[in-house]
Amino acid sequence: MGIGIILSDLFFPFFEYIAPSVPGEIFPWFFNGKSPSLQRALLASLIVTAIAGFLGTFLLVRNLAMIGDGLAHVSFGGIVVGIVLGASSPLWYALLASIIASISIYELQSRQILTGDASIAIFMTGMLALGLVILKVSGRALTSDIHSYLFGSQLLIDSENLDMIASISIVSFVSLFFIRYGLMAITIDPLSARIQGLPVRGIGLMFSVITAIVVVSMVKVVGALLVTALLVTPAATSQLIGRSFRSCLIWTQLFGFLSVITGLYISAEFGAGTGSSIALVAATIFFTVAISNEIIKNLKSKNNTN
Repeated sequence: MGIGIILSDLFFPFFEYIAPSVPGEIFPWFFNGKSPSLQRALLASLIVTAIAGFLGTFLLVRNLAMIGDGLAHVSFGGIVVGIVLGASSPLWYALLASIIASISIYELQSRQILTGDASIAIFMTGMLALGLVILKVSGRALTSDIHSYLFGSQLLIDSENLDMIASISIVSFVSLFFIRYGLMAITIDPLSARIQGLPVRGIGLMFSVITAIVVVSMVKVVGALLVTALLVTPAATSQLIGRSFRSCLIWTQLFGFLSVITGLYISAEFGAGTGSSIALVAATIFFTVAISNEIIKNLKSKNNTN
């Protein structure tokens, strides 16, 4: 029994319990059990959102906001290779490509061969181009399957995909939890952390691998082109109002779940793309919070002046 099935048995009864109170004509189908594929889509989305919010907060602290987008493009190249080779699950090829790229980016940056942004850009454009060239040479068109990896398609998440997403997310969450203090230490002052005996390189490499596998788990939900929507945007929104690292983590989860649920509702009721709807909602929340913050600051400054 896979971990996806275990989580399904745990959460599906809860989904069905709250289904009668869910608004809309189609959206309740994600909850009521009439379509197991929709329930899997919802569960996968929630799992990915939870780990993405946790990881995204660390990425922003380490000034690595764009690495998620870069690795998502890298994963697309791996997915195309897997599809052309006839793999039953191209995500495994994406996982291998993303891990190699993430480790390489870390090594190039830590050895001061290239800056982080430059190395991310090279891998991002190179692997995306590789995928497109392979598609062209192999004579394959941009099929609905490939399109789903670019823009996300939760409706195509089967039991095997759910198992993979759940396993990756749980392992990543546990790993991040255990290295969180060391990760913060090497982020704030890597030299001091090294003097204190912390395995700076080991923690950095582990964080790189975790980032790679989380990004791959997100591709099926929001697509390679929209990974930043869940990985960075909720975390960036939380930094506008969070007063501590812990509060930022909590706000990130709140904004992430709100983006996913609202995006799924819009997608189901209005026929919009799932990944693009989630991305749009996440961006809308960010700008709403940012503008509200500025208005509140201006009002406070005027009151203090008076």
